[in-house]
Amino acid sequence: MTALAFSWVFGPTVIRWLKDLKFRQYYADKSEQAGGTVRVTDKRGTPTMGGVLIVLSMDLAVILWAQLNPLILLCLLSLIVLSALGFYDDYLKVTKQDGEGVKSKVKLWVQLALGCSVAGYLWIVPETRPLVEDIMVPFFKAPILEGAALIGFGLVLTAIMGSSNAVNLTDGLDGLAIGCTIIVTSVFVALTYIAGNIKWAAYLQVPYVPGASELTVFCAAMLGASVGFLWYNCHPAQVFMGDTGSLALGGALGIMAVLIHQPLILVIAGGVFVAEALSVMLQVSYFKYHKRKTGVGKRIFLRAPIHHHFEQLGWKETQVVTRFYILTGLFAGLALLTLKIR
Repeated sequence: MTALAFSWVFGPTVIRWLKDLKFRQYYADKSEQAGGTVRVTDKRGTPTMGGVLIVLSMDLAVILWAQLNPLILLCLLSLIVLSALGFYDDYLKVTKQDGEGVKSKVKLWVQLALGCSVAGYLWIVPETRPLVEDIMVPFFKAPILEGAALIGFGLVLTAIMGSSNAVNLTDGLDGLAIGCTIIVTSVFVALTYIAGNIKWAAYLQVPYVPGASELTVFCAAMLGASVGFLWYNCHPAQVFMGDTGSLALGGALGIMAVLIHQPLILVIAGGVFVAEALSVMLQVSYFKYHKRKTGVGKRIFLRAPIHHHFEQLGWKETQVVTRFYILTGLFAGLALLTLKIR
């Protein structure tokens, strides 16, 4: 509630501040560039970098209400690093007034360094080493592999880097990324509580993670801050979160999945995010492959990420967003269903 109240109350102030600083979206949407063409949108001039409101609301609520154990500190540090990366990226875009921010390779290297740091810390500390070495898969009661540190490192990196970039790619329509994030975060509110409660973890046969109960506070803060931001980001959006918010929120979801020893459950709960990321990967890869073979690029989708494909098919923006909410809700339900189907 603290994060929700903060984002609601200070939302108008932050929006005015961003307008006064001229932090507005003058550039073509990054997601449209991924589709192979660039189309200037009618959203130019809308304040961006609104993710600062989400991150500040989360930080305030977590510091006030959570016990700052190592897991919480790891989450806060990761959130700050990714939001700072996104903020710098947004700043370069609005000051240059084009779509060129931080180079993609630089972003990936920063995310890789963060992922390696998280995985390395968890592996070094004896109490958290199983989070990296023992591989848990949804629908299975016990780890399918034990002592598989190399595979575990790969999963940690994939969860953090993949989710951060996937949410970033999803942030192309009013309310789409933040609404889907709210639904997925709701799942992790439940999962972190279960993982941190030894009785519930034993009953549902999921890994018990000491200290994970405090992660519920982090997830609740993320949920509240996101709901508050959606109030201003729903169609027609008064503000965009920018990379400041999307990179941080996506990374936070990935870290949550890792810290409760369920990195692969994010693939289910965040099915829409996975589809968005895969659509871009397939689009770009197929375009380059076809151009190399024939000299002419060919696309699988009309535009990527896939939410723009449906826009090109004639769906209204609000239809795409609402239907993706429905799909995310179904994926979230399936993720929770894995707790009983074992």
